[in-house]
Amino acid sequence: MVSSPARRDEILETASKMFASRGLRTSLQEIADACGIKPGSLYHHFDSKEAIVVELVQRYHAELDRIADQGLAASKDADERDVTERVVALGTAIAQCALRHSVAVHFSFNEPPAGAGPELVKLASRAPRGIEEAMLEALERGRSNGVVRPGVDLGLLADRTCQTMLHVGLGFFHRYASVDRVAATLCRTLLHGVAVAAPRDAVLDRSPALAAVEDVIERWRADGRAADDRAAYVRSVARAQFGRRGYEVTTIRDIASAAGMSTGSVYRVIGSKEELLTSIMRSFFEKSVAGWDAAFASGSTTVEKLDAVAWLHINVMDRFNDEFKIQLAWLRQSPPDTIDLGWSFSALMRRLKAVLREGEQSGELRFDDDSAELVARCVVELTWVPENIIQAAGMRAALEHQRDTVLRGAARR
Repeated sequence: MVSSPARRDEILETASKMFASRGLRTSLQEIADACGIKPGSLYHHFDSKEAIVVELVQRYHAELDRIADQGLAASKDADERDVTERVVALGTAIAQCALRHSVAVHFSFNEPPAGAGPELVKLASRAPRGIEEAMLEALERGRSNGVVRPGVDLGLLADRTCQTMLHVGLGFFHRYASVDRVAATLCRTLLHGVAVAAPRDAVLDRSPALAAVEDVIERWRADGRAADDRAAYVRSVARAQFGRRGYEVTTIRDIASAAGMSTGSVYRVIGSKEELLTSIMRSFFEKSVAGWDAAFASGSTTVEKLDAVAWLHINVMDRFNDEFKIQLAWLRQSPPDTIDLGWSFSALMRRLKAVLREGEQSGELRFDDDSAELVARCVVELTWVPENIIQAAGMRAALEHQRDTVLRGAARR
């Protein structure tokens, strides 16, 4: 006979795996069936699906706290090794934790759906301060040893590195490489950069690629001013509702109420909720793709193109924040195994790999990993500066931080 604590652990482990492979649409009945028990027995341990999620998030934070304590202890006892080794070791531990607790990671990067209980809301909003402090300690030791360059904001870098490692748990790399390889490639890129020759800000600011992306951003503004038809208005209201409430719980009735329209009118204008989401996300992807196209076609150097794409993404985070949140919530409901993000993403990855290959062959870029797929995915990941950094530092400072890390590298050359 399985003991109660052991059965509870089995339910949690099963639920975690099913949420990761099928999304949070997984029902309690499905979890009970996978455990080989009746739903009534499951309810003896957890009275709701949210109760399971709460405990999964609690376990995630407890493991992050243990990793932080171990990281701080290792940093204090460490010899004068290269800071890269310490950052990679800590980053790898964080990424491994994120992959084990992918459901909890989704909640940490996105607000819980409307109607979530106060305990889940509080847990989901908890910042991972412990691992950030441990990462900052490692970076500060690197600076005191002369490894990390002066002028690099170590607080931002610690925050950025930890968020990047946690983002591994969202599944972007899950088919392409081991978590250890992913973590090492991401950490080393932030510390050593991808540019062979460190680019100067003044040169990057004048690049044709940056000018081309600025033109695209200006067209977004013009499109926003021109979009006054009813369909555009409904999409705008729906974006805000999906971003704030979560797609999974927002109804057409909610959208109609927020828009001051009848439910029937919304259906006639835009169709079903699924069609509305598709329309919103297609527009989002198309606007982003237009920026990539402009940067890649600019005739700039490869380094300048990567810099322009980073500026594009900073502006995307600022202007299309609702769509970005919708995308994260979408992934939470239906993980990467079950979602086709569209032809545009696949096409962009092929073009990016070609651009990176050209940059490496011309001697502009250097990569520690020889997997074109992994390198391209890491570059895409690192062209996105976290939202909180953009908000706290400002858009221009976020771009400078991007240049100081991904392009030039935070460590001395």
